Amino acid sequence: MPSERRGPVLRGRDLECAALDELVPAQPSGARVLVLRGEAGVGKTALLEHLSAQATSYRAVHVAGVESDMELAFAGLHQLCTPLLGHLDELPPPQRDALNVAFGRGAGAAPDRFLVGLAVMSLMAAAAADRPMLCVVDDAQWLDQVSLQTLGFVARRLLAEPVVLAFAVRECPEALRGLPELEVAGLSDSVARDLLESVMVGGIDPRVRDRIVAETRGIPLAILEVPRNVSPTELAGGFWIYGKRSSTAAIEGDFVRRIQELPADTRLLLLTAAAEPVGDTALFLRAATRLGIPVDALGPAEAEGVIEFGTRMRFLHPLMRSAAYRAADLMDRRTVHEVLADVTDPRSDPDRQAWHRANAAAGPDESVAVALEESANRAQSRGGVAAAAAFLERATALTSDARLRGARAIAAAEAKREAAAPEAASDLLAIAELAQLTPLQRARVGRMRAQMDFARSRSGAPGAPRTSDAAAALLKAARQLETLDDDAARETYLESISAAMYAGRLGDPRVLTEAARAGLDAISRMPTVRRPIDLLLHGMACRIIDGPGAGSDQLRRALHSWNEHAKNDTGPVQNWPFPIVQESAAHELWDDDVLLQISTDMVRRARDAGALAVLAPALTYRAGVHVYRGELGSAADLLDEANAVTASMGHTPVKYHSLTLAAWRGVAAEAVPLMEAATAGGTAKGEGRLVGVADYNLAVLYNGLGRYEEALAAARRCCEYEDLGFYGWCLFELVEAAAHAGDTATAAAAVTLLSDRAGGSGTPWGAGVVAAARALVADDDGAGELFDHAVDLLDRAGIAPHLARTRLSYGEWLRRAGRRGDARRQLTAAHDAFTDMGAEAFAQRARRELIAAGEKVRKHPVASGDGLTAQESQIARLAADGHTNSEIAAQLFLSAHTVEWHLRKVFVKLGITSRRQLRTASWTG
Repeated sequence: MPSERRGPVLRGRDLECAALDELVPAQPSGARVLVLRGEAGVGKTALLEHLSAQATSYRAVHVAGVESDMELAFAGLHQLCTPLLGHLDELPPPQRDALNVAFGRGAGAAPDRFLVGLAVMSLMAAAAADRPMLCVVDDAQWLDQVSLQTLGFVARRLLAEPVVLAFAVRECPEALRGLPELEVAGLSDSVARDLLESVMVGGIDPRVRDRIVAETRGIPLAILEVPRNVSPTELAGGFWIYGKRSSTAAIEGDFVRRIQELPADTRLLLLTAAAEPVGDTALFLRAATRLGIPVDALGPAEAEGVIEFGTRMRFLHPLMRSAAYRAADLMDRRTVHEVLADVTDPRSDPDRQAWHRANAAAGPDESVAVALEESANRAQSRGGVAAAAAFLERATALTSDARLRGARAIAAAEAKREAAAPEAASDLLAIAELAQLTPLQRARVGRMRAQMDFARSRSGAPGAPRTSDAAAALLKAARQLETLDDDAARETYLESISAAMYAGRLGDPRVLTEAARAGLDAISRMPTVRRPIDLLLHGMACRIIDGPGAGSDQLRRALHSWNEHAKNDTGPVQNWPFPIVQESAAHELWDDDVLLQISTDMVRRARDAGALAVLAPALTYRAGVHVYRGELGSAADLLDEANAVTASMGHTPVKYHSLTLAAWRGVAAEAVPLMEAATAGGTAKGEGRLVGVADYNLAVLYNGLGRYEEALAAARRCCEYEDLGFYGWCLFELVEAAAHAGDTATAAAAVTLLSDRAGGSGTPWGAGVVAAARALVADDDGAGELFDHAVDLLDRAGIAPHLARTRLSYGEWLRRAGRRGDARRQLTAAHDAFTDMGAEAFAQRARRELIAAGEKVRKHPVASGDGLTAQESQIARLAADGHTNSEIAAQLFLSAHTVEWHLRKVFVKLGITSRRQLRTASWTG
């Protein structure tokens, strides 16, 4: 039975109210999220009030975005969470500490903003343990950026908790896109007519009524304002021209006129309330006293329905707040901000005081600029990069000294870039370039512009530069940094190499070699090379200039040094600066042990610290290692987690290792569209490496399916350009495809190239792959010995897919040689390995060979986790290993309640009743 509707009845909103009623059932079974989207005045706030009225059994917390408060980090989140802070001690220590730092309640390193999101999620879960909770966020588009991003993250991660999150927005911001959405449109004509007639005193001419209804487009607020702004005479005669007054600007203009008709002291008090976004009554009273205006002067505004004066100051509509501010002249605004700065406690709220002082400034003011810089530093320490950027941007505007203005503009641009506001960063760099910059500052500006161009090139956004152009710009920036900041110059050379590697076959090959040569020159001027970054630059530059095998010692030292750093460093978790170069270096060495160690330590540290921005790439690279070792289920779990984390942060999931996983799984209907989409995307943005990866994975897929001509075509395309890191792998695909297709010349040439690259690696993996390739092209006298040697090496290396493929090829050769018994042993081992790892295409290829060798093979599906989802499988594995719900929740960035909810479903699917039984359940393999 639906609950009886409470609160005022909203005209014409039955469908919307029904949708909202479903959000708040008496006994919620899990989390629910809804974004109400519609233009100003359409009734979103009224619908949120209806929602709150229905949720009588819920604990409700509310926050409304305020346009003037958008620059203060965590301001909106702090207001929303303040009623819940009694549960703070129930949070895991890292989350509790992060929230305390973010809210200015404690000191410490700047928290990862997504760790703050986890803390908010845990706080909500704790608060909802005994009573479901409703979180209402009105005018979410005006929340400060970091609060909005955090709430968007929370909305995507809540699952089993009895928490409802309802947002109201005009246009959906990026942080909330993809969440369940309900568009709120204008009222129907019939409902709008009824509403208009209900507020008209003395009635209205039907023709005038219909015209007003048409021109207001059914916007309730516009309709309700008609009798306040138009005289009965105008309405009765039909002389009033409404025009486009249904727009937001027109409605606000009506509010402005109403406010301008109020007494001067009332207007000044309204301006004070509008400029003070928290609604703090005590602070408002202090400001009124400082202005010398009695609070009674607010009475006319209350009578007009503009504002409510109570325990908090509350405008009856956000447009009224905006109108109160815009109705005032500039001098009054400055006066009010100056008064608010004077009455704001500099110890408890120094940042808002600095912001008021900035708005009170009539021109450049160095003392205010310095205060804003201090606020920016505090914001940075709390993880509020967007707020820091805003403070620095305003400080730049208030700086008269040209050199100091340039330095502040550069700092503001760096913060804007970190806050994902590249257009604002570019504008600030333009301001900096007009100042008197030192050569080093100009070089820093050039590097920032090139870095932003590279990020845009990879995004594929319309009008973005090609990846190759960004690589060239980074090379130019690195040269400008020479002798000015040698460390930064070498880092930028490595950035240019990274960008050129992404550009690959679609870029200018001269950029890669020029960046490598310049990097080597920079390294040669160093007395000693110690930093992992410099070792990586040295090794990769040697490999690019001098060919296969060159630079291996430096690359190995760099990766081992990075591993020690990741294992032992106790400082803040940092992003990998050059993941493509690190991964490619490990692959050029045919040594994934070191990459597994680095990624494992990075995953551990990111989990411990809650650094989700670092966790996602670390999970992705570790997933790649699992693929190469045949642990496809583990790789899928990690990629699913990485994609979930990436999506919750509003970023685009990384494609590369997802393509490799799809190729090895071998389901053509799923894999081919992924490869085609990657090829199209890489071509469009000039990212040739993605095109090459797609062709390499097509070769793997088609070799598994036994479609060798198609595999040969894909491998040939891939091998037209040497993409460092996976070119050698594709040479092996070329050897196998060509050998099966009868193109012995191509296969032999590819073996030579592969031997040059993998043969000198000194690792069992590299040597084993070369032996397997040679066996494929050897005559019958030498093939068997080569196959035996390859099997031994790859078994020692632990590279299960290549070991199974070598056994498969060995079995095929043995069958053709008439040794059917020996063939069955190799083919059975290959078939079982492929089946266990979930490599469906190769498993079916081995099965066909076994049947041809006279073996009866029962066809059975590849293991898939017995119906468990990736997250359920991951949680089950951790529970089977003895981890508690709280420990699992901390590792997977969930709440303990959500972990328990997942485990209940796991028990039902597996037909078990206890955690102990998980250790012997069939899904564990």
